Amino acid sequence: MVIAKLTVVEPDHNDIAPIENVPLRIQVADRLRKAILSGKLPLGSSLVETTLAEQLNVSRAPIREAIQILENDGLVETIAYKGKRVKPLTIREVGEVYSLREIYEVMAVQRIIKSHTSVDVLHQHCDEMTAAAKVNNFAALTAADEAFHHALIALADHNLLMSSWKNLYLRIHQIMAIRNREQRNLAEVASNHPPIVQAIEANDAKLAVKLITNHTRILAALDPTSIVK
Repeated sequence: MVIAKLTVVEPDHNDIAPIENVPLRIQVADRLRKAILSGKLPLGSSLVETTLAEQLNVSRAPIREAIQILENDGLVETIAYKGKRVKPLTIREVGEVYSLREIYEVMAVQRIIKSHTSVDVLHQHCDEMTAAAKVNNFAALTAADEAFHHALIALADHNLLMSSWKNLYLRIHQIMAIRNREQRNLAEVASNHPPIVQAIEANDAKLAVKLITNHTRILAALDPTSIVK
């Protein structure tokens, strides 16, 4: 009689992710931040603690703390005798954001070409935008659009550039979402990106800079009066 030998497999505890203990105020702030950046909480809209507490099924304390976090982010402001509201974009701010974005992204393109860095990740985000446009998925296209430009800056491999970009990130995200929502021609938004990547791969610095410059200036085509208060 042959007795089979049993093999005991020990569980790999490294595959089990730890439970994240995220403070409620941070969870609420993240939820409200996404609502603001996506436009679900429009520019200039009042932030009433009792209403938000009911909607999110939490007490007013974490709502108050979350709103303070967003005010520190520059997404919320206090109006005397009226309370808190989503901070509107000013015409000047829109202009300043897209002009700085142009400087940052032109610099990124030049550094990527000079270092011959692979841009495979940019192709991936282009494909994601194209796929989202085909099914008219606005949220997915905006996320892929944002990821493309973040990756562009990351590929430049310049820590100070990335730090400066992050300081503009929230407003850039917000304006990009507004632009995409107003335009609603998602296929056109998606198609603007592949030529930039192709020019970078061809080491055509002059064309790549021209394309990224024209692309960032799309923000200038927004009618500022339609999005500012």
